[in-house]
Amino acid sequence: MVKNDLENKSVIVTGGGKNLGGLISKNLAAKGAKIALHYNSESSKSEAETTLNEIKKTGGEGFLFRADLSNIENIKKLFDETKKNFGGIDIAINTVGKVLKKPFIDTTEKEYDTMFDINSKIAYFFIQEAGKQLNDNGKICTIVTSLLAAYTGLYSTYAGGKSPVEHFTRAASKEFGERGISVTNVAPGPMDTPFFYGQESPDAVAYHKSASALGGLTKIEDIAPLVEFLVTDGWWITGQTIFANGGYTTR
Repeated sequence: MVKNDLENKSVIVTGGGKNLGGLISKNLAAKGAKIALHYNSESSKSEAETTLNEIKKTGGEGFLFRADLSNIENIKKLFDETKKNFGGIDIAINTVGKVLKKPFIDTTEKEYDTMFDINSKIAYFFIQEAGKQLNDNGKICTIVTSLLAAYTGLYSTYAGGKSPVEHFTRAASKEFGERGISVTNVAPGPMDTPFFYGQESPDAVAYHKSASALGGLTKIEDIAPLVEFLVTDGWWITGQTIFANGGYTTR
């Protein structure tokens, strides 16, 4: 029987300073977890600091780690620093992603490389490092996208960059399973955050809002509890992608 409470568990959250990552960080900290809160650049520093301050005000423990994780050495440094601060690592959650909405024929090689670095390469080496450094019975969860189940154009490098993560997850779950480590993905629908609106026209926003069976965009409050479940009581789910989108897409 695996104990799944969060008290004194050590958690890495990439992109943990704002939006979905920020909410996950605060929710887990409120239940006793210690949070290694990663953020990418100076532009997101103030939001990361605000999130950490909120965690500490409620008695939580955490630290900030700034790095561009597309430099793979920084992923190792993140895990090493977390182990140094907390003595071990129990849960690793990767919320990093980048959207590009652009016609296939107009996409440049540089854009392709950037999109696959962020959406695929970081995910691969994050899962790899988690497999090396997590405590036995640890949990790994990656945020992907419900576009993996969509038949659509314009998101070739976004959905394409996220799609390999499904197989990374299956392979890692097989290889890490003997240590009791579960590996999962969560695929939200279009989320009501600045991450979404920067790519979409008003007409497209209206379409996405109308496309889900339950109506409206996905809220970060819809996703954070699911991630928490998968890295606690839901640990028996492994090697799978959970589509959480109000009926926006399905398989």
